[in-house]
Amino acid sequence: MAQTILVIDDEAKLRELLRSYLQNEGFNVFEAKNGREGLYVARDVKPDLILLDIMMPELGGLDFMRAWNKEAETPIILLTAKIEDHDKIIGLELGADDYITKPFNAREVMARVRAVLRRSYKTQPQADVLRIGEIVLERSACTLMVGEQTVDLTPSEFEILATLMASPGHVFSRLDLLDRTSGQAYEGYERTIDVHIRNLRSKIEPDPKNPRYIETVYGVGYRFARPKRPE
Repeated sequence: MAQTILVIDDEAKLRELLRSYLQNEGFNVFEAKNGREGLYVARDVKPDLILLDIMMPELGGLDFMRAWNKEAETPIILLTAKIEDHDKIIGLELGADDYITKPFNAREVMARVRAVLRRSYKTQPQADVLRIGEIVLERSACTLMVGEQTVDLTPSEFEILATLMASPGHVFSRLDLLDRTSGQAYEGYERTIDVHIRNLRSKIEPDPKNPRYIETVYGVGYRFARPKRPE
């Protein structure tokens, strides 16, 4: 599944703009017009990241954080039009991961969203051995077995495969995978992921032209197939 982002802002046009940016990059997007509504939506959808305006009616961004932090640990990027640093500092002290000052552009939003999600991903415990079907990947030893065969991978191929296998069924965009291999997203080079995927398929798939493991989700990116349940 694609990652889910919740946008909480009282400006309808801004929410629509952010939704457009994020959906074009393959994210699921939910909206709320104030902090109070945001709490209900967040409890329902359990977002991977929250884009949060500071100044809102009914329940502002900082009060939202005070309430939500008692329920879950979710990466938060603050949206602020204020020039003063006071609210930004309070937000960061409350646990915000970053902030974006309005007005902003699509590249800035996506760069910050990806950076925060990447840091969040890296802090999560990761299984050392990933085993799906006949494929066994061991992180600490940097080894890959396909059946009884040891398969040699480049560092980038290994990281891409580990990322895909750690979340079977989850769709990763090319920029997501580029984030994981280079530490940064360079949009001009995202097509290099296609080359890595093609090479991976040639090494692990019984029939690379009809992949069983690494699936293409057209218009979005790639995912590792979920293990089939025994009949």
